[in-house]
Amino acid sequence: MIEVNLLPGATKRPSRRTRSLALPRPGRLPEFDRRLAFVIGAWALALLLGGWMQYSASSRKAELELRIDAEAQDSAHYATIIKANARLTARRDTIARKLELIQQIDAGRYVWAHILDEISRALPPYTWLTNIYYVEPDTTAAQPTPTFRIEGRTGSNLSLTQLMRDLEASPFIRNVTLVGTEGVTEAGKFVHSFILEAQYEVPPPDAIETVSLFKPED
Repeated sequence: MIEVNLLPGATKRPSRRTRSLALPRPGRLPEFDRRLAFVIGAWALALLLGGWMQYSASSRKAELELRIDAEAQDSAHYATIIKANARLTARRDTIARKLELIQQIDAGRYVWAHILDEISRALPPYTWLTNIYYVEPDTTAAQPTPTFRIEGRTGSNLSLTQLMRDLEASPFIRNVTLVGTEGVTEAGKFVHSFILEAQYEVPPPDAIETVSLFKPED
């Protein structure tokens, strides 16, 4: 039930259903709400943490992209170097094979010159040659060497023995073998006909004197 005072000067009684809003008195701070402050602080910290994580992830991503680009450039550079090195290696191997072939040809160029020179040195007095010819080597050998035969005449068996001994002592000749001998009459004189077989031998390095093809610079 609501009561109304109609008398003059009467003060109006507040309604039971109305509520008064109490304002803080001047000079007094409102009461501190810890729960609200904690929620606000948590939200602010979450926002800061999220921003920092996003910034850190962006920075890390940018750094990784830069490193990937740099490593890709290095990889391309190294790939070019590897290809160039492979080409140079193949070219070097080709040149080495050609040089080896040239050396083999050059070394074999003087084989017969050395053989003839050694036969001439070993030829004793009263002995002369009638024929020197090449014999096909054994193809089943791992490293076939030049084989040759010597046909000639001599006045005595002692000269033939001396010839064989001197040929065997040569650093360019080995395996001197007597294939056959017989007595024959030549120009009215009795002589011994002989056939020798021998092989070429690669001499030791100190047996050959080499001369440089190029003049050394001063």
